Amino acid sequence: MDKRIIDRVLQEGKYIIKTGKTVREMADIFGVSKSTVHKDLKDRLLEIDTNMYNEVSKILKYHSDIRHIRGGESTRRKFLEKNAN
Repeated sequence: MDKRIIDRVLQEGKYIIKTGKTVREMADIFGVSKSTVHKDLKDRLLEIDTNMYNEVSKILKYHSDIRHIRGGESTRRKFLEKNAN
């Protein structure tokens, strides 16, 4: 694996552990696609640092578990704004 990719994967891993940001937010910050961030954190990180992978997996699982709540809240705000106008 290329050193630049390894460095990016480790930076992404440290960042998500520190901030708890979502894959979508991290993609914007690191200037790559959501798919790249997801592949980095789910596949490549496992090969590079197993301990960091385990921590990151917990965060990703949490985001997955609450995804339906975030979507519902977003829809609720959208309709409140629409009805207010």
